[in-house]
Amino acid sequence: MKIESLDVVVLADPKPFDLNAPVEPLAVVTVRTSDGIQGISEIFAVPAAVARAALHGSDSFFGALLCGREFDTPRQAWRYLYGRLAHRSRRGWAMICLGAIDVCLWDIYGKQLGLPIYKLLGGKERAPAQTWSAVQRQAVIPYGTVFSGNRHRDALVPTQLAMVERLCRLGFRAVKIEPVESEPQTVVQLTREARKLVGGNVALAVDVGYLWTDVGLALDVAKRLEEYDILFLETPFSTDALSAYRSFTGKTGLRVAAGEHSVTRFEFQDLVERGGCSVVQPYVTTCGGFTEAVRIVEYCFERGVLVCPGNWSTQLLGAASVHLAAYSEITPYIEFTAGEAYRSPLRQAIQDLGHPVVDGAISLPTRPGLGIELPADLIAKYRIG
Repeated sequence: MKIESLDVVVLADPKPFDLNAPVEPLAVVTVRTSDGIQGISEIFAVPAAVARAALHGSDSFFGALLCGREFDTPRQAWRYLYGRLAHRSRRGWAMICLGAIDVCLWDIYGKQLGLPIYKLLGGKERAPAQTWSAVQRQAVIPYGTVFSGNRHRDALVPTQLAMVERLCRLGFRAVKIEPVESEPQTVVQLTREARKLVGGNVALAVDVGYLWTDVGLALDVAKRLEEYDILFLETPFSTDALSAYRSFTGKTGLRVAAGEHSVTRFEFQDLVERGGCSVVQPYVTTCGGFTEAVRIVEYCFERGVLVCPGNWSTQLLGAASVHLAAYSEITPYIEFTAGEAYRSPLRQAIQDLGHPVVDGAISLPTRPGLGIELPADLIAKYRIG
């Protein structure tokens, strides 16, 4: 594949945003080859101006490295770009941008070969021993995340419970609640009421959003949550507080998850080896693309750690999560921010183009490449700047 051009557009929900979950300015990059094939990826959590400077046009940082250059595979391009970051930045926004390029190149590679990306990564590896139900062996299972912008308990609890009920009516087999910035009693109350609402056959995860600095308090709350059959407790501490994670994971009976903003396999190794996390949550673009995400899966497989790709964004990123999960033996669930749960027209519009959730499951992709395209009318409607 010979790279011809890189282009960035920025999309967003129209203002005023829904407080609960707007799609704020989101950079989307398109890579085109000399034979007219293009690949697409979103770039979550990178400011639009940074994404443009890094990726838009042949005079951007990555554009100057890529345009006119030919590669045999996405892995070859990844190694080339990572090597060029040695004297600049091997973490942060630079790696996220590299990850987005990598997703684009895998999209192109799949289209060239007429195959969905997961088959190029290694094929379906939904091993019976690593899944908890028969359907998980033949499909990808999303957990629907709910969130409320109002953090006061009197608003947070009923808002999130209403969202959970909506997702269950839609057939979701797993949900995640987010009692962020909440007092301990609110965390326990929401978990208790959510478990009562969904019953015993729906998986329930809890994300407290880097809430605590006190390991003792975290252990007290975790002990109270154990009776509610929690899939995992997400980000109890700052991602860099690895000593706190180690103290906590060694004493709680809950699975502990982290890694939504971690980049490269090396940061995930820290979460597992130094922090004791038993679930990691790479965003496929953020961690460094499919090329690096596969290394993370292989590393975690040997250590008994689950990989549940995160996605607090659109189903453009979600499409990448589906392919990684289809390949991974250790991915019982992926995160899914459902458009039906939020007043976000852009989120819903992109979801309608992606891999559909039917009866709580996503069939393994059959379309070549990533399996999703953004039409010109959608871009025109939501483009800003």
